[in-house]
Amino acid sequence: MPRLPRSLAAALALGTAAVLVTGCSQEGAPVTFDTPKSTSSARGGNAKGSAGNGDGRGPETVLPTGPKATFTTANTLEDGTRIGVTTLAGAKSGFTGKVWVWAPKQYFDPKYADSGFPVLVALPGGNGYPMNYWMGTDLKLQSSINAWSQEGKSLPFIVVMPVLNPDDTFYYDGSDIPGQPKMGTWLAEDVPDFVRANFRTFASRDGWAFMGSSSGGFAGLKAVLQRPDRFKAVIASGPDTVPDSPLWAGHEAERQANNPEKLAKALGAKPDTERNRVYLAFQIGTEESGMGRLKSFMRSYTKGPVKTRLQVIQGGGHNAKSYVRGMGDGSIAWISRQMQGPVASP
Repeated sequence: MPRLPRSLAAALALGTAAVLVTGCSQEGAPVTFDTPKSTSSARGGNAKGSAGNGDGRGPETVLPTGPKATFTTANTLEDGTRIGVTTLAGAKSGFTGKVWVWAPKQYFDPKYADSGFPVLVALPGGNGYPMNYWMGTDLKLQSSINAWSQEGKSLPFIVVMPVLNPDDTFYYDGSDIPGQPKMGTWLAEDVPDFVRANFRTFASRDGWAFMGSSSGGFAGLKAVLQRPDRFKAVIASGPDTVPDSPLWAGHEAERQANNPEKLAKALGAKPDTERNRVYLAFQIGTEESGMGRLKSFMRSYTKGPVKTRLQVIQGGGHNAKSYVRGMGDGSIAWISRQMQGPVASP
């Protein structure tokens, strides 16, 4: 299915409300993600976490490395936590764009001050530029993660929301298309480097995942399959499963190197070890097209270390609100069980 027509339709389906910023009195004010000192001298990395890294050792926390970014408030949630925004100049990609970040309340709790937190890179559908619609409060992604974490359904993820594309004209498939801005490097290297510079994270891939809808679901799926040493899981909602940007013309070898079908086939042939395993949580609504395509992908490539799950959203369409509902119905719990949660100081 051609990406441009589908994505334009998706943008309409998602609705203009999805990209509007909910007004708040603190909008534009400085915000910091600095946290209080720990009540204990023990490092979170010395304790066994809920998921661990599969080798009997506890998770290794990576404290912020700097340089420290300057954030301003984009939105404020009902619990008082804020979504901050900054401009990131990607050192590896050479691309400069906006990144929005939200940290859960647990991140500021002194008992977790020595522990890393899992990271969820949330990618939008549609153009994904100049806004990432997950930064708005109307879709309730962050407030839902807050509620799910209190219910034990989800880990308390740091949610990172970069722009998906460098302009609103073309789709770049979350890839380094020759002669174009290196959006694959931006998403999979510059953005994680930025997170490590500013937040307490985990050294292991057990603390890193993507989620995305439509074209963002494709980009997250591709990133996990392409870099399983860095990312462990993805929630891919209503995604395409092959790269189809018109910008690939004349670069077929590079296009195939960014094809999730090729990547999944190659990974599925490797030993089914903890180091190789990736967890692909697909979501699709009963009112959208593409069900057969996703089921075919799962039949063909759920092999060896490639683990998959399909969340069928009853009455759901090709839109972000349906996908958040699907996450609550099972997808967020499934990937949370595979990943590393924060560890309280003893």
